[in-house]
Amino acid sequence: MSVAIALGIKIIQVSPKLVELQLPITNAVQQPYGVVHGGINALLAEEAASLGANAVLQEDQRTKEAAVGVDLNVSQLQAVRQGILVAQATPLHLGHRLQTWQVKIYEQDSQITTAFATLRLTSQTIRQ
Repeated sequence: MSVAIALGIKIIQVSPKLVELQLPITNAVQQPYGVVHGGINALLAEEAASLGANAVLQEDQRTKEAAVGVDLNVSQLQAVRQGILVAQATPLHLGHRLQTWQVKIYEQDSQITTAFATLRLTSQTIRQ
């Protein structure tokens, strides 16, 4: 079981142009004093950008390759204690070997942006 499944991350949409994920805020994703752990924002960003980058590879029929993260920058903007986090990833650059994605994370009801991330991924041949 992946960590995304274990935490309850729900895939809403995956395409080469947009990925959207949702995550209910539960005790499992909070720090001891009740706010969402910053690592959860990093996890959401990595998951969303990776899904999108791999959708680009599939669309290009590059089925023997996988996109993996090489650089992740997350800015924590606003603490949140309850609700549903939404991560929306969109590509900034889609090169042959490197892709750069931006990810906005916000609380669904309040629409408050809680984090913003930039992720760079590279394409690697899958060894079998």
